[in-house]
Amino acid sequence: MPDPVTPQDTLDTSLAINARRLLVLRNVEIVAQLAVIGLAIQVLGMSLSLPALLTIVTLFALFNLATWMRLRGAPTVSMNEFFFQVAADVVVLTALLYFSGGSTNPFISLYLLPLVIVAATLPAKYAWRMAGLTIGCYSLLLFFYVPLPRAAGVYLTDFHLHIFGMWFGFIVSVSLIIFFVMTMANTLRERDRILAEAREKALRDEHLIALGTLAAGTAHELGTPLATMAVLAAEMAQEYADTSDLGEKTRILREQTIRCKEILSTLSAKTGASRAESGRRLALDRYLETLLSEWHATRPDATLRRHLGGPRPAPHIVADKTLDQAIMNVLNNAADASPDSVEVNARWSPDRLEVDVCDRGSGLAPGTEARIGTPFFTTKQHGQGLGLFLAHAVLNRFGGTLRHSSRDGGGTCTRIVLPVAKILAETAA
Repeated sequence: MPDPVTPQDTLDTSLAINARRLLVLRNVEIVAQLAVIGLAIQVLGMSLSLPALLTIVTLFALFNLATWMRLRGAPTVSMNEFFFQVAADVVVLTALLYFSGGSTNPFISLYLLPLVIVAATLPAKYAWRMAGLTIGCYSLLLFFYVPLPRAAGVYLTDFHLHIFGMWFGFIVSVSLIIFFVMTMANTLRERDRILAEAREKALRDEHLIALGTLAAGTAHELGTPLATMAVLAAEMAQEYADTSDLGEKTRILREQTIRCKEILSTLSAKTGASRAESGRRLALDRYLETLLSEWHATRPDATLRRHLGGPRPAPHIVADKTLDQAIMNVLNNAADASPDSVEVNARWSPDRLEVDVCDRGSGLAPGTEARIGTPFFTTKQHGQGLGLFLAHAVLNRFGGTLRHSSRDGGGTCTRIVLPVAKILAETAA
């Protein structure tokens, strides 16, 4: 059984995805930085420290390349590493601003971008650390920087040029925040959804463990009375062998008692065996025929119509008893709803198996469809609400689904969808 998904695993995975998005953002930044440097020198005629700026951009590109190589084979990224990556962006931005006017540079508002990224993706303590880092860098640039030279290539005043630069820097900041931060936030929402599903699965597993413990104890307790019933049924079959009607009913009673003992024996058997040891290796069509025949023997009062279709020869599968029981639970529900009309339409392909079990019962009541398959919910007068719950659990374990829908003309159709690859004999071997 695969290890359960933990909140930390999911968080580290989402941070890895966001770290890769951060690489894309850096590529955009590197191109934008080169473009702005070229614009300032060639168009505006500013005398900037070109060697120093190009050295910083080159080192930033090399750091981004090293980060890409680090993340290429890493499925997870820790919170400290992600914070370090964003902090590196702040350091590079500070170095570029130092050689281009410091706090007087209109692109100083780009400090908001790493702060928003950390606040949207990491816990509050990291956001406060990033706030301290950006405030500290901004404050240092108030006093330590290389003054921004006057623009010689345009006829705008320094004030108007600064206003235009602030406007342009604001547009860049807003665009980057909207695109990248919203994308990262969507990743976190997806993480929350996965965690909610993991919690729901853990709750289902708790129910299954409780039911398994109860079933094992019940199997042990029922062994003695069933053995007594089997002996009495055998004696009655001999005693009333000459009475056709009563003898037939006694024979059915004996067969059903033996069937119950077989079920309990299977339930009490050693658990944890592999499917290849505990299951049956059969062709898929033969498996379905055998399963339907075994079920019909336990419900001789039900009228069963079946249709099996798919490419032949059908693939060979190995299906254990839990899958048998899941399908039989669905069949029993259909027979309880309308014993005079149970229809089974099965079809398979190399990829998946679909089995539709339909009845002509009263159908689904409004509001019950969403609750079908939850523990202890039932619409039967004497039901326990466990059959479909266990069927859902078993099919989920095999990667399948179980869906219910109302049938035209009255009744309910239950569709079982199962990936064939999960039960192939080659896979089990």
